[in-house]
Amino acid sequence: MPPNLIVVRIDGRNFCSKFSEVHEFEKPNDEKALNLMNQCAMAVLEEYPDIVFSYGYSDEYSFVLKKTSKFYQRRSRYPPSFLSCIVCCASLEVLQAYLAWRQRDCHFQNQYNTCLWELVKKGGKSKIEAQEILKDAREQDRNELLHQQFGINYNDSLALFRQGTCIFKTEVEDIVKYNEDGTPVKRLRRKASTFRAENIAGRRFWNAHACLVKELGNFSKDCFKINPDYIRSFVFESKLMPSTWIVIRIDGCHFHRFSDVHEFNKPNDKQALDLMNLCGLAVLEEFQDIVFSYGVSDEYSFVLKKDSQLYQRQASKIVSAIVSFFSSVYVMKWKEIFQNKDLKYPPSFDGRAVCYPSTDILLDYLAWRQVDCHINNQYNTCFWSLVKSGKSKNEAQNHLKGTQAREKNELLLKEFGIDYNTLPLMFRQGSSIFRVKIENTSMLENDASSIVKTETKIIMEYCNIIELSFWEAYPSILD
Repeated sequence: MPPNLIVVRIDGRNFCSKFSEVHEFEKPNDEKALNLMNQCAMAVLEEYPDIVFSYGYSDEYSFVLKKTSKFYQRRSRYPPSFLSCIVCCASLEVLQAYLAWRQRDCHFQNQYNTCLWELVKKGGKSKIEAQEILKDAREQDRNELLHQQFGINYNDSLALFRQGTCIFKTEVEDIVKYNEDGTPVKRLRRKASTFRAENIAGRRFWNAHACLVKELGNFSKDCFKINPDYIRSFVFESKLMPSTWIVIRIDGCHFHRFSDVHEFNKPNDKQALDLMNLCGLAVLEEFQDIVFSYGVSDEYSFVLKKDSQLYQRQASKIVSAIVSFFSSVYVMKWKEIFQNKDLKYPPSFDGRAVCYPSTDILLDYLAWRQVDCHINNQYNTCFWSLVKSGKSKNEAQNHLKGTQAREKNELLLKEFGIDYNTLPLMFRQGSSIFRVKIENTSMLENDASSIVKTETKIIMEYCNIIELSFWEAYPSILD
């Protein structure tokens, strides 16, 4: 709701239990991993001008948008696997309390983890034993443990670990061009920079930066008392309607530019679609509650089962987890598909969650997406055939204006020798990925009896999902 300040907080999904273990991050802190997080946050600030300030530590980052932001018309969409939530700061005092809370949490977590991993690495304790030792330890107790047992002065550890990182834009002098005699022409430009301070919610740090005061306001007093429950009361979290089909639809952001920069074939690039399908397949493998997905162009729809309790049906967490995982897989799988083409900049996707109360309405939604696939693909096939034949884009648009499906098919056949109905099904009907239950019968040794085992398998097809016969052939999808 306007005119609240908006904070978008993202947290790594399964970062401690899986991602950091698989990638062998240093414990308790991996400086390279934190620097990577900071580089990502820097890129986010450069990409989205409405973000004024950000603060991050560990696998978490908070982005503060200005009060007057109209970004996505203030609807909850999420970039890049991370979980996210929205905090609506009704006043600058709430933002101050929020920042103080996150930095305090950074200190507590880092101090605890430093103790834990020193006990494990140098003290010879198991993780469970170390956790038991630290169970009721206070802040001072942990400092003494580090000093007495391991000779570590906690306050001498890197500020990056203890204090986290702030990123915001300041005016810096930058060379914009050179005169004929070689002398540089300099101008002031706003550039994102990193900052660290013991108390980012204190008046001294905040009010020392004119850009923050100008965009967000000044802190009139210091924040000493931190009440997390008070701050959590401002978290905006909508729960999706129970006992309904949840559809998460993701779309590429500015994919026209992305496809031009990466020189995708027009009207369809098979490799680009294969990459989208690899991502869709990976999402189904990662999220067991997804029973069906449908993809076309730079769009994918994921259907979660009606009784799904994924993230307690919290919309922001479901959307952000799926969108960020999809985006990550896209980057990771790029070279697998485009072996001779470099990824020049990372893609981004937005997402939304919609609930459908009945199976009939869900099937209507999926039919709508497939009809849209056909209409767009038929038009684009005609459009790009005309452009490649020598017409300008405006001429091609005018040529196709008001034409019906039959007329487009005749144009393709007569002028370009293309029978639209023979084009690959993936282009005309999109891609469907879904789970099916398969029964396997095995005979017991030395016994006449048999055992029937039901297995779930993920398959991908290019098929007509509008016809009821498809759903009758796979009744287990929507069971």
